[in-house]
Amino acid sequence: MIIGADPIPEIEKPIFELVSAAQTILPDSEGAIDGHLREVGLTFHLLKDVPGLISKNIDKSLTEAFKPLGISDWNSIFWIAHPGGPAILDQVEAKCGLKPEKLRATRHVLSEYGNMSSACVLFILDEMRRKCAEDCLNTTGEGLEWGVLFGFGPGLSVETVVLHSVAI
Repeated sequence: MIIGADPIPEIEKPIFELVSAAQTILPDSEGAIDGHLREVGLTFHLLKDVPGLISKNIDKSLTEAFKPLGISDWNSIFWIAHPGGPAILDQVEAKCGLKPEKLRATRHVLSEYGNMSSACVLFILDEMRRKCAEDCLNTTGEGLEWGVLFGFGPGLSVETVVLHSVAI
């Protein structure tokens, strides 16, 4: 996935270009997601408020990330969204007015593997790439040029990454 500035074409091929990244801590979200290292591994506790906090603030993050590109129609981009759970996806979908197919790759990975924390987005990137090749689309981003990788974690922190797809 990460390729240097001078890739060897016979061996290395980018699947997405990372254009920009921004991080923010959502207001009034202290303690919304707590992570703890325990004997069983890393565990997280989410307050019931998390889906609402994320959906209430997602538009601001997206607008700041895509304003330089002149993009404000969230259905015109492809989506790699950290799943968190169905309630989070449902609220993001509703708040952004997304068509159901926009979160297809995310929902597929969530149903197949569950919430794997940060690693989910790598599985979703691969699922989207695989499905685009299978469907003979012309880019890795569902045939679209621009997309977003949207993740969140303890804090409640939000990461918004602008992606540019590449030709398949």
